[in-house]
Amino acid sequence: MLIDFFFTLKDAKIPVTIKEFLTLLEAMQKNVIEPSLDDFYYLARLTLVKDEAHFDKFDRAFGQYFKGINSAFETNSAIPLDWLVQRMKRELSPEQLAALEKFGYDKLMDRLNELLKEQKERHEGGSKWIGSGGTSPFGNGGTNPEGIRIGGKGGNRTAVKVWEARAYKDYDGEREIGTRNIKVALRRLRKFARQGAEEELALDATIRATASNAGYLDIKMQPERKNNIKVLMLFDVGGTMDDHIERTEELFSASKTEFKNMEFFYFHNCVYDYMWKNNRRRNSERFPTWDILRKYPPDTKLIFVGDATMSPYEVLQPGGSVEYNNEEAGSEWLTRFTAAFPKFVWLNPEPEGVWQYRQSIAIIKQLMNNRMFPLTMDGLERAMRTLSK
Repeated sequence: MLIDFFFTLKDAKIPVTIKEFLTLLEAMQKNVIEPSLDDFYYLARLTLVKDEAHFDKFDRAFGQYFKGINSAFETNSAIPLDWLVQRMKRELSPEQLAALEKFGYDKLMDRLNELLKEQKERHEGGSKWIGSGGTSPFGNGGTNPEGIRIGGKGGNRTAVKVWEARAYKDYDGEREIGTRNIKVALRRLRKFARQGAEEELALDATIRATASNAGYLDIKMQPERKNNIKVLMLFDVGGTMDDHIERTEELFSASKTEFKNMEFFYFHNCVYDYMWKNNRRRNSERFPTWDILRKYPPDTKLIFVGDATMSPYEVLQPGGSVEYNNEEAGSEWLTRFTAAFPKFVWLNPEPEGVWQYRQSIAIIKQLMNNRMFPLTMDGLERAMRTLSK
């Protein structure tokens, strides 16, 4: 029976070995646990799993084998929500979509100013005026390869400007569910040093001193070892990042636990001339980006967290922000950050397979010297190794 269990764990990609399996069998023969499935679970995990990162895989494999859990479908095989909603949205043929013209950022802004002067009433389903539905580049709920969203929620996410006040939600730093594996990956980025008062017993030094003192006890103390890594995390919030709130909250919570010397700030889409720490007060409590660049020492580890999904204008052009007319392009600010903090990475919650289809992701990845990693366990471990070099 347990041989089949061993192969179930192997099928689950858990690196168990014959030696560890024999250790489990030996423990069973010596009756180190009561005849209980719960006790066997903990014994098996203790003897067979060497890394906390595999605990979740072990739980699923254990449940599948002993409880008959049906795992015939992949966890990510749910039908996408957009298959089931928005059926009232106007659908265009490929030929109609290809015929839609991109005006370019400057022409869009000029054309919007003209329409604001000319338009006198509401329009819907058209191709020219500000309204909803249709193919006009101005309004919401329609289809256009490049436009300015005015009111409503984003659909195709092709807007290069958003004509409204935006309200974002702070990431929950107390969220603990699902953060265990993230913490395991973050622990690779640790550098311990003994600092502060001598409050901890130095066992090796005490033994040596006692032996040198003819057996008379000579207690030696030492400062506590503390992780002295300094981390600056910059989080993209709002817009397309709403799709990744849960995973980003898990990362935020785990980071606050693992890094005692951590500071964080929020930005939207790309870094510009100011950032904030509280989304409700982001219009009144702003932190100039120049101050952030100058405040922290160069050995600070810099971690960007964002999907890098936006119009290329927002990265490359002054005034490209969807919210206001920024004087300098986002690419200028990103370059300043990477120059100020040589140890940097970008964590992207978007699946790595879609990066090649997003022009803005390619641009930011290049600005990051290809130090962009997916927000997965493997991506986190690779990112931490990069920061540790």
